[in-house]
Amino acid sequence: MIVLGIESTCDETAAALVEDGRHLLSNVISTSVKEQALYGGVVPEIASRRHCEFISATVKKALLDAGKTIDDVDAVAVTFAPGLIGAVLVGVNFAKGLAYSANKPLVPVHHLRGHIAALYITHPELKPPFLCLVASGGHSHIVEVQDYTHYHILGHTVDDAAGEAFDKVARTLGLPYPGGPSVANAAKTGDPKAYRLPVPHVEGKYNVSFSGLKTAVLNEVNQAQMKGTDINVPDLAASFQERIAGILAEKLLLAAADNGAKQVCLAGGVAANGRLRQLVNDGAQKLGAKVYLPELKYCGDNGAMIAAQGYYEFKDGNIADLTLNGLPTLSIDYR
Repeated sequence: MIVLGIESTCDETAAALVEDGRHLLSNVISTSVKEQALYGGVVPEIASRRHCEFISATVKKALLDAGKTIDDVDAVAVTFAPGLIGAVLVGVNFAKGLAYSANKPLVPVHHLRGHIAALYITHPELKPPFLCLVASGGHSHIVEVQDYTHYHILGHTVDDAAGEAFDKVARTLGLPYPGGPSVANAAKTGDPKAYRLPVPHVEGKYNVSFSGLKTAVLNEVNQAQMKGTDINVPDLAASFQERIAGILAEKLLLAAADNGAKQVCLAGGVAANGRLRQLVNDGAQKLGAKVYLPELKYCGDNGAMIAAQGYYEFKDGNIADLTLNGLPTLSIDYR
C-alpha cells in the first residue's frame, strides 16, 4: 500500500511516498527556514504564504521522484494537528482537494505520531510497545507507544518545549536560527561545567520544565553586561546543552526503568542533538534496553513520517471526510 504524506505544520512544506509504512519511495522538503532566520524565528504569516507557494510543486516532485502518479497512490495522509494553524490549514485543504479529485481516502495524522513513525523508516524491525521521548520546537513528551495508534503520556513539559528553549537561548547568545544546531555547534569547543545552571523541579515524576533554564542563561548574559565582562559563548552553550540534554535523558531513562521498557526511542527535532543521543544510549545500555534513534534527516519535519503513520492510521480505520479541519492543539493520545 502506497501512502502520500503531506506535512505543513511549521516552516517546512513536505511531501513523501512510503510503502507499507516502512519503505521510503520519495521524500521532498521545501523550507522557508533561511527567510525565517532573518527574524530570529518562525513568522507564522510568512510560513503560511510559503506553504501556499510551495505545496503543489512539492507534491508533484514527490510523485515524480518515486516514479509514481496519483493513480498509484492508495491514500492521502496529511498532518491536521497540532501546529501553526495557518500553516496546518494549507496542507489540510490541499490534501482534501487532492483526495477528492483523485477519489482517494483522506487520512488525518497527528504531528507527534508522525515523528514517532519516522523511526519505522529508519528501523523497519521496530515494533510497539516501546518508550519514546518526542522533543521538538513545540513539544516535549515521554510517551508509551502501546501500539501503532494508541499512546499513553507518562510525562511532558509544564511550560516551554526543549526545541523552543534551544531557539531562545541561541538568540540570547547571539547565535543564528534555528537554535538547536547553532547551540550544539558552539558547544563543541565549550566547557559544559563552566556555568552552573539550575535543574528545574516540577510536579510529576516524569515532567520537565525549561522556562527557568532559559531565564538562567539570560541572567548570566545580563549580569556579564552589567559588570562589563564578556560571556564565553561556547562555554555557556555547552553548559546549557549539558543541562537540558541531561534533564531529558534522565527523565526518559527513569520512566524506562520504572516501566521495564526494553525499547527506548528518541524522535523529533531535538533528537538530532548529539549529546542527548549519547546520554540516552549510554543510560539505556545500563538498563539493558535497546535504543532506536531516527536518522538525522528524519528528526525534523518531513512528509515521510506522515506517510508512514498514515499507513497505520488507515489500517486502524481512521479515515476523514471533507469536513476535516486543522487544529492548533491536540493531545497525541486522542481517540
